[in-house]
Amino acid sequence: MIYQLYPYILNNNYFDKFHDECGIFGIYSPYKVDTFSLIQFGLFALQHRGQEACGFSVLRDGFIISHKSEGLVLDFFRKISNSECYHGNAVIGHTRYSTEGGQSKKNIQPFFGEDPYGKSIISIVHNGNLVNAKNIRKKLESKGINFISEYSDSEVILRLIQKYLSESDNSLEKAIQKTTIDIKGAYSVIVLMDNKMAAFRDPNGIRPLCYGMLNEYTYIFSSETCGIDSVGGFYVRDLLPGEMIIVDQKKSIQFSLLTEKKNTKKRICSFEYIYFSRPDSLIENVNVYEIREKSGEKLYEQHPVEADVVIGVPDSGVPASIGYSKASGIPFKPILVKNKYIGRSFILPKQEMREKMVNLKLNPILDEIKGKRIVIIDDSIVRGTTSRRLVYILRKAGAKEIHFRSASPPIIGPCYLGVNTPSKKDLISYNHIDKKNIERILNVDSLEFLSMKNLIDILGSIHYCFGCFTGNYPVQKN
Repeated sequence: MIYQLYPYILNNNYFDKFHDECGIFGIYSPYKVDTFSLIQFGLFALQHRGQEACGFSVLRDGFIISHKSEGLVLDFFRKISNSECYHGNAVIGHTRYSTEGGQSKKNIQPFFGEDPYGKSIISIVHNGNLVNAKNIRKKLESKGINFISEYSDSEVILRLIQKYLSESDNSLEKAIQKTTIDIKGAYSVIVLMDNKMAAFRDPNGIRPLCYGMLNEYTYIFSSETCGIDSVGGFYVRDLLPGEMIIVDQKKSIQFSLLTEKKNTKKRICSFEYIYFSRPDSLIENVNVYEIREKSGEKLYEQHPVEADVVIGVPDSGVPASIGYSKASGIPFKPILVKNKYIGRSFILPKQEMREKMVNLKLNPILDEIKGKRIVIIDDSIVRGTTSRRLVYILRKAGAKEIHFRSASPPIIGPCYLGVNTPSKKDLISYNHIDKKNIERILNVDSLEFLSMKNLIDILGSIHYCFGCFTGNYPVQKN
């Protein structure tokens, strides 16, 4: 029955993908700039990293003013009528996809701290996930420190920094150093105070963070280089694992390592290249699009097949399908037409309407499919529900053969380091070690995954986190 293909429509997890929980962005200048427009551009460029909510904090005349709400970036900014109030010399912002704390408005970033008189003195945005946040929060609450969020590891970082600020003569550098001794997990963070901005990254560099310049005295921090590009800046480099950068109103910049180099083990999330990041971004100075195209080339070398046409699942499967086409000589055609305006939270209470969802997001060009042998390439297979749906669409359109290819290895483990992933029991490759079983479930003529060896060969010499493929993580869960 068709309805068996759509078990996730009603719980807002309809799209069968991993989700990175947020993007962060910040700009600091000693002079007043159009922070309202700049943060809007930056967050819009990072919209793909989180679509539930967004927010920003502006430094204006020594005061930190925050504004945040549920919804997409452009909808959020369109509702702000007094944009001139948000012009200042510094700003940080966040796009949210929740991994911890749920979807309550209380959990939307940035989080900010106030002095005894109610003035905001510090604000932070965070990308990642701490594995020991609950224990730290309990300890802080036992000491009388209050929390606003229902549960957010990002607020835990903020309250720790506040605590250590009061114990370190208001030294942000010392407060962050002490905070990073306590916290464990994946984190890229930008902190805004009334006279400076700091950015820092966990010792493994699991989640991305880079910096650039808008001009000789205006600094930009962003989860991806596409954020820097969006405001007309130029990329300088990625922050090193365990590095902190501080910029201030004196036009100075300080670089320091929060941990000894010998203790750092770079373990960048490999899924940043496979799916999370925009294809026009550089992560660790590596071109994301090239990695995806090479994965398609390797897929053909690894598992050649005779076919009439190669198609990619829009958008992240397209570069790999182009690479597969180049290596095989089989023509690539953009046969699957994507409706880019469908909402994430599409809720349909009636079974009859749910069945009509089959062609709402992806609709094929029928004449290019009927009677053809097709290779379809997606970036990954998580639960398998979306893959089954796509195969159903192609079978219904008259495909003669369907050969499914995944541009990443089988996913056998969840991620707890800043990614919203299903539990093991929901992962199709964990439940079905025999690939033939997955072929039958998906109803395909053949199925192949990119091998771990080829993935490592493609990514090169930089060290990565492959936890979702191997079950081995750089940080162990408490």
